[in-house]
Amino acid sequence: MTQTPTAHTPAQGQARAQFTVPAQHPMVTVLGSGDSLLRVIETAFPAADIHVRGNEISAVGDAREVAMIARLFDEMMLVLRTGQPMTEDAVERSIAMLRASENGTSDGQETPAEVLTQNILSSRGRTIRPKTLNQKRYVDAIDKHTIVFGIGPAGTGKTYLAMAKAVQALQSKQVNRIILTRPAVEAGERLGFLPGTLYEKIDPYLRPLYDALHDMLDPDSIPRLMAAGTIEVAPLAYMRGRTLNDAFIILDEAQNTSPEQMKMFLTRLGFDSKIVITGDVTQVDLPTGTKSGLRQVQDILEGVDDVHFARLSSHDVVRHKLVGRIVDAYETYDTKHGTENGTHKGGRGKSGHKGK
Repeated sequence: MTQTPTAHTPAQGQARAQFTVPAQHPMVTVLGSGDSLLRVIETAFPAADIHVRGNEISAVGDAREVAMIARLFDEMMLVLRTGQPMTEDAVERSIAMLRASENGTSDGQETPAEVLTQNILSSRGRTIRPKTLNQKRYVDAIDKHTIVFGIGPAGTGKTYLAMAKAVQALQSKQVNRIILTRPAVEAGERLGFLPGTLYEKIDPYLRPLYDALHDMLDPDSIPRLMAAGTIEVAPLAYMRGRTLNDAFIILDEAQNTSPEQMKMFLTRLGFDSKIVITGDVTQVDLPTGTKSGLRQVQDILEGVDDVHFARLSSHDVVRHKLVGRIVDAYETYDTKHGTENGTHKGGRGKSGHKGK
């Protein structure tokens, strides 16, 4: 996109940028169905005047805003050239990344196109990719480190991306098996009150892990892989006394581990294995007076070589937009009222500890 001083607005600081969409890219891929992508851009830059004529797009306004619009269209074209479509969500996230870079609040050099085109896993006609800068750094950290903690609120893709990396590692023969585990604590409910055998009690609690597997593997192959021990889904208590070699191990809902359980789990690490631990420290469901192992371990292992803490925020939520707003609203309420997750510290079902 080329920029020239605008002929229509001679005021200092104004600029005009013009971008020509290559003929091989239909305008609908750039502007969106019914101009939906264009509306996202116009909403994000209300002071700029954006015009489309044929395959020419022009923007007039403040020089910094116009420069950002020009870069946005450049990034969009880089994504489109890979064959990946642009969505409203991808455009919004690209704008947020560009603004963070412009404002100096981003501590990296990754571009929106680099984030949005990083493929992790392709399965059954769909590709799993990071959608935010922090998600990309989380995925990169899993490649570089033996133990990675993914800490952040619900909907930030902590477990899903870790599962995709696990399946990728299995398919590329980096590991021989995947082990998925969770502590058996569930939001104030106790497994003993559920009907059925031990397996029937545990199965619903581990169901989210099975659901993610079904997104990434042929469903017909999952029972065979589990029967062979290639994939294991089990409660955290089943890890005690084991050494896990040549495996990709994921501990989900780690905020509900005690310090003793966390130490037990971390010391299961064997040769040629990788561990990813995910959790949300704002949603602890341990009994009153029990510390969260995920909170404590941050003080213990921060700075230890080959251990990485990836922290995600409401800006990385990839569910419905309202989920991010809900997370922010709870954080604001907790800060104002001195509570945890909207309830008083020490209340039933919460840990009652802000410290680690």
